[in-house]
Amino acid sequence: MYIKKVKLENFRNYDNIEIEFKKDFNLIYGDNAQGKTNILESIYLSAIGRSFQTKKDNELIKIGKDRAIVEIEYVKKDREGKIKIEIADKKTFYINDIKQSKISDIIGNINIVLFYPDNIDIIKGGPAERRRFLDIMISQLRPNYIHLLNRYLKTLEQRNTYLKQIKFDNKSKDMLEIWDERLAELSDKIYIYRNEFIKKIQEKIKEIHNKITNCGNQEEEIEIKFISSGKNKEEFYKNLIKNREEDIRKGYTSTGIHRDDFDILINNKKVNIYGSQGQARTSVLSLKLTELEIIYEELEEEPILLLDDFMSELDENRRNNLVKTIKNNQVFITCTDKILVEEKNNTIYHIENAKLKKGN
Repeated sequence: MYIKKVKLENFRNYDNIEIEFKKDFNLIYGDNAQGKTNILESIYLSAIGRSFQTKKDNELIKIGKDRAIVEIEYVKKDREGKIKIEIADKKTFYINDIKQSKISDIIGNINIVLFYPDNIDIIKGGPAERRRFLDIMISQLRPNYIHLLNRYLKTLEQRNTYLKQIKFDNKSKDMLEIWDERLAELSDKIYIYRNEFIKKIQEKIKEIHNKITNCGNQEEEIEIKFISSGKNKEEFYKNLIKNREEDIRKGYTSTGIHRDDFDILINNKKVNIYGSQGQARTSVLSLKLTELEIIYEELEEEPILLLDDFMSELDENRRNNLVKTIKNNQVFITCTDKILVEEKNNTIYHIENAKLKKGN
């Protein structure tokens, strides 16, 4: 698939802009704070429904304006489509000009993989960053997943509220049974999805990592290990009962899939603790390229690859190895200097003061 056109109105630092892109490598270069990343952000927003730069929607609107519009035209092997997002007091989503009732409706129409400098947090950050990586990948491929996740988080919030009512208002503990049953049932279903995709990652990441590092002799053996509080409904339920008194004392649910995590290890050592900065960056690269391959195999269509200032994070060897793994994907690259990717069809865009010029 590929992005055909991007139209922005009052989005970030843009007034009005309409850009057509090519199927291959689209290189957007210019000084910092000119609007390079905002182009990628608009594509990501149309694919996932949320920004990768901010949690505050009002920050997406140009200063002094009261609303912004993002419109993305895309082409897939079986159809063309258009995602439109109006951003004001809230976000409103449209698919082919038909209003959608919720954010989850647009996910999966445009399939993307994003590389950007903060991806290092998948390794160096907390479990929430790794869960987010998994959740975004799975949501693009399994439409029901995001519905289950939202139901789980809502039920979790309700249980936490009731735990506080037990602690401070002497509510009956017996009512917790309702929330425990629901959480255990939803945990089981979400675990199945997460475990499925962890296994897919495990199957592919070793070969990809060897290609990136040129370690044909497997000097660096990478592994992924999934960490969860249970493996089925019975285990999740048992752990909720076991931790019930502690949860009442704390006022929140201390066990469940909302605390899932996974470890990345090189030569049996956790990269986040014992790995070098280079190993951490290479591990992220391997993880993201694995995501790229999984999406392709699931959909039999290449996802769009967004590289936001990521090339500067890699040495020449890793950049070359990255490019070799890219097949027929449409690629967007932002950088401060003009970079031509060898053996690829490059379309160059120069950006200055939110003005994009092709071929400079």
